[in-house]
Amino acid sequence: MSDYAELHVISNYSFLRGASDPAELVARADDLGYRAIAITDECSLSGMVRAWAEARERAIQLIVGSSFNLGGGLHLVLLAADRTGYGNLCRLITRARRQAQKGQYHLGLEDFKGLALDGCLAIWLTHTLSTPEQGKALAPLFPGRLWIGVHLERSGRDRVLLAHSDALARALGLPRTACGNVLMHHPGRRPLRDVLTAIRLGRPLTELGHDLPPNAEQYLRPRSHLVQLYPAELLAQSVAIARRCMFDPGTLRYEYPDDLTPPGMSDGEWLQQLTREGMARRWPQGVPNKVQNQIDNELELIGELHYEPYFLTVYDLVRFAREQGILCQGRGSAANSAVCYCLGITEVNPANVDLLFERFISRERNEPPDIDVDFEHERREEVIQYIYRRYGRHRAALAATVITYRARSAIRDVGKAIGMSLDQVTRIAKSVQHWDKPEVLDERLRDSGFDPGNPRIRLLLRLVEQIIGFPRHLSQHVGGFIIARRELAELVPIENASMADRTVIQWEKDDLEALGLLKVDVLALGMLTAIRKAFDYIRDYRGESLTMAGIQNRGEDPAVYGMIQRADTVGVFQIESRAQMSMLPRLRPANYYDLVIEIAIVRPGPIQGDMVHPYLRNRNNPDQVSYPSEALREVLKRTLGVPIFQEQVMKIAMVAAGFTPGEADSLRRAMAAWKRRGGLEQFEGKLIGGMLARGYTREFAEPVFNQVKGFGDDGFPESHSASFALLAYVSSWLKHYEPAAFCCGLLNSQPMGFYRPAQLVNDAIRHGVEVRPVDINESHWDCHLEPGRAAEGRATNGQRTPALRLGLRMVKGLSESAGRHLVTVRSNARFQSVQDLTQRTGLDKKALGALAAADALVALSGHRHRASWEVAGVEEPVETLGVAEFNEATPMLPKPARWQNTVADYASTGLTLGEHPLFQLRKTLSARGMVTANTLPEIPSGKRATVAGLVINRQRPGTASGVMFATLEDETGYANIVIWPKLVEKQRRVLLTTRLLIVHGKVQTESGVTHLIADRLADGSDMVTDLVTRSRDFH
Repeated sequence: MSDYAELHVISNYSFLRGASDPAELVARADDLGYRAIAITDECSLSGMVRAWAEARERAIQLIVGSSFNLGGGLHLVLLAADRTGYGNLCRLITRARRQAQKGQYHLGLEDFKGLALDGCLAIWLTHTLSTPEQGKALAPLFPGRLWIGVHLERSGRDRVLLAHSDALARALGLPRTACGNVLMHHPGRRPLRDVLTAIRLGRPLTELGHDLPPNAEQYLRPRSHLVQLYPAELLAQSVAIARRCMFDPGTLRYEYPDDLTPPGMSDGEWLQQLTREGMARRWPQGVPNKVQNQIDNELELIGELHYEPYFLTVYDLVRFAREQGILCQGRGSAANSAVCYCLGITEVNPANVDLLFERFISRERNEPPDIDVDFEHERREEVIQYIYRRYGRHRAALAATVITYRARSAIRDVGKAIGMSLDQVTRIAKSVQHWDKPEVLDERLRDSGFDPGNPRIRLLLRLVEQIIGFPRHLSQHVGGFIIARRELAELVPIENASMADRTVIQWEKDDLEALGLLKVDVLALGMLTAIRKAFDYIRDYRGESLTMAGIQNRGEDPAVYGMIQRADTVGVFQIESRAQMSMLPRLRPANYYDLVIEIAIVRPGPIQGDMVHPYLRNRNNPDQVSYPSEALREVLKRTLGVPIFQEQVMKIAMVAAGFTPGEADSLRRAMAAWKRRGGLEQFEGKLIGGMLARGYTREFAEPVFNQVKGFGDDGFPESHSASFALLAYVSSWLKHYEPAAFCCGLLNSQPMGFYRPAQLVNDAIRHGVEVRPVDINESHWDCHLEPGRAAEGRATNGQRTPALRLGLRMVKGLSESAGRHLVTVRSNARFQSVQDLTQRTGLDKKALGALAAADALVALSGHRHRASWEVAGVEEPVETLGVAEFNEATPMLPKPARWQNTVADYASTGLTLGEHPLFQLRKTLSARGMVTANTLPEIPSGKRATVAGLVINRQRPGTASGVMFATLEDETGYANIVIWPKLVEKQRRVLLTTRLLIVHGKVQTESGVTHLIADRLADGSDMVTDLVTRSRDFH
C-alpha cells in the first residue's frame, strides 16, 4: 500500500474550525500508518507543542507548519524544513498577527516582499478558480520549494479538480501533491465540526447552506481510501516533501538575556557580588554557617547549569519595583533559595525554615527554575511596561492562556448553533453549576421546563459533552513573561493581546515547560496593594513609617496570634476563608511556623491525604508522637510526624526509600500531575519497595504513598506557604493594631478576597472603628482616614485614633473621572447647595442622581428624598444664558423610613452604616423561633436551632464530596452553615437563589468552632424584597 504524509491538518487550535485536538490527530495518523503529519493551524503554532508531545511517544514524524488565507481566493500552507524555516515561519505569523486586531490576522502577497522565507516549503491550495497568474506570483517567493496542493473529498468535482490542477502544473512547471484539508481525526466528529462552523459564523446550522462541507471527508482517511482517490505520484510526492522537513521542535533552545551585567564582569561574578552584598544586608552580624554552606552550594549549582542570567533578570525586576515603591515578594519554590533571599527576591529567611533547594533547581531535572514574584495588583502594569522598555517588544511578551469551553459557555454557543432561542439556552445554562455531574443533567433540564427526551435537547447534550474542554480563544497568562536574548519571534509567534500595549506569544505555560523554556512570572496580588496603601495612610495620618520587614522584626506578638486563634480574620490574607477560620481555633497558631502549617494544611492535598486529623491529634498530644527512624524524625519533627509539605514528601523518598534528589523531584512533579494525566504508578513500587528494603514496615509505607497521592489534589510546598505566612502575619498585625487603615486599604483595593465591602466595613465597626458615610464635602475618591472624635479611641503619638471616611468610589453609577473632578473643584471651596455643585462641576444628571441616591448630598439637602428632588429640578445650562437661579420653595418631603434608607444604602453603595437589615426584622424573626448568629455557640452541641441571615458566601470545594458551606450574616455576626449533598440537590433552587436564607438544623460545636448542620432550608427573600445583596461564591 502507498505510503502517505498528510500535509494539511487543522486542529482545534484553529479556533472554531478544527474538531479534533492535535494529540488526537497525531495518534490517529500514527494508527493509520501515515509516514508523517503536518499540523498547519491557520496563522498559528498554538497547537504545535501538544502535537509534538504526542509524536515523541510514537513512531510518526511531526511536521510543523501553518496555513494562510491571503485573500482573493489564494490559500497557502507553509512547512518548516529546518530551524531557519521555522524561525522565518514564526516571523511571518507574527507580522500577520501584529498588523491586525486580537484574534485576527492580515496577510497578503505584498507582505512577503523583503521577508526571508528560506527553509519554508510552500503548498498552494488550488481550486477550480485558481489562476496561473497566482502561481506566477508565488513561484519567485519559493524557488524550488512550491507545490500545488490537491484536495479531493468525493464532492462530485474530483475529476474537474484533478484536471485543473494538472493544467496549472503543466503551465507553471510545478509539482503536485496530495493533501487532505483535514479538520477532524474521525468522521464521527462531523456534527461537532458543523456546530463549530455555525458558532464561528454566528448563524444557526439551518442557515449555513453551502458554508458547510457537503460530507465528512475532511478527516484522516485510511490509506486504502486515499489510493482510490489520488494518483500514485501525488501520494508519493507527499512523502518526498515530508523527507525534506527535518525540523524538530525538541531542538529549540532558549537563550537568556545577556545584557544585565556591568562591563568587565561575567554573569557569575555579578551574581556572586550581588549575593555577597545581600548577605551583608540580611545578616549584618554574620551569616550562620548553615546558611553560608547553602549559599555556596546554590551558587555552584547555578553556575554549573548556567542559570545566572535568569536570577539576574528577576533581580532586575524586583530592583525596579522597589525603587518605584512597589511592594513585591517572591513565592513558590523560589523561596527554597537562599540566593533569592540575598537578592531580595524572596523574604523567607533560610535560617528560619528547612529549605530544599532541589525543589527549586535540580541537576537531574535539567530544566529552568521557576520564580514567581507577586507585585501590587494596581501597579504591576508599571513592571510589565518596564520589561517592554528594558528588552523591547521584539524580545519580550506574555505567555498565553488558552480559554476553553465550560458547561455554561458550551450550552449557550451550541444551543444557539442548533437553533434554540436565546431565552431557552440562557435558562438551561443558568440551571447548570460547575459541580454538576452528567447524571443530574436530566433533572436540571426538567427544572428549567425542558423535556430531556426531546431529540433537540439530546443533540444539545451530546454536542456539549464533546465541546467542553475545547479551546475557544487565546488570552494572556496572568503574568508569565518570556524574555529572549535576541528576537523572540524567531522562537515563537507573537500576537496582540486584548489590552493595549500588551503582546502575547502563542504558547501557554505548559507548552513552555514541555520545551524547557524560561518563564518569569510577574504576578498581581491584591493584598500587597492593600498593605502598601495601609502603610501610606498611617504615614500620612501620624508620620509613622511602617514596613513589612519592620513589623516582622518587632517579634511575634501574642496579641496578634490571639486574634488569629479566635478566627477573627476577616480580610486577613490566606486565613480568612471559611475553611481556614474553622481550622484556626483548633490548630491555634502561636508563632510564625504554626502559621506556615496552618496555611498549608487547609489545602486539598493534605485533606485528601488524611493528614489533617493526625496532625491535630499529635499537636494535642505531642508526647505521643513517634517516628519510624531517627532519619525521618529530622524530616517530620517540625510537623509532628505528619508530612504536610511537598518538600517533606521528597525528603521521605530520599531518606527512607533511597531516591536521588532528581528522582524525588520527579516524584513531586508526578504528584502534581497524576490526577490529570497519571504517571504516579511508576513510583509506587520504587517508593514502597525502597522503604521496605530499608527496614520500614508496610503498615508505614503504604499510608505514606496514599499521602503522596493526596498531594495530587494540590498541596503547598513549605517555601510557598512560608512566603504567604509572612503576608498573613503582617495583614493580621495591621488588622489588630491599625484596623481603620487596614480596612481602608482593603476597600481601596477591591475587588479582592473573600468578602465584599459590606462585610469588611461591618467587621471594622465591630473592632471599634468609626466609619463615616460618603459625603459630598468630605469624601475623596478613595476612602481615607480622618481624625476620630476626641472623646473616643486611644491616642497614638498625640494623634486620636483615626476614623474611616468612605470614598466616592463606593457610589454605584459615579465614574472615577467624575468623582476625581468633583474633588478637584471642591479644593477651591466647599459646595453650598445642589445648584452650586451643578454649576461648578458640570456633572450630568446621572452622576448627580447617583450621589443623591447614596445619601452623599445630605450636607446640602438634609436627606436623600430632598436631594433627589433637587437633582430632578436641575436644568442643563444654556450656553448663551447660563444657569437661571430660582428661589423656588422646597416641598415638605418626609425623611425616608428606616427600611427605605437601608434598601437605598445597599442599592447605592452595597452596604449600610445604619441598622443592619436583620436588626429591623429581628422582632419578626424571633417570633418565629430564629436565634441570632452570636447565640449559636451558646446552644449545646446536638440541639436544634434555626437562624436566618443574608447569604454572603457559598463554597463547594472539590474535596468536600459534594458538601456545600454557606456563611450567613445578621446584625450580630456570622453563622457557618453545613449543607449535606442530598439537601443541596433537594433544595438547590432555594440554596442558590435566595438572599435571606432560613436554616433549620442541629448545632455542632467542636474545638470552639460552631456550625449549624442544615436539614431544612427556607427562602426568606419575601422579607427583604427590595434589598439588593450579592453572595461572593467560590469553588
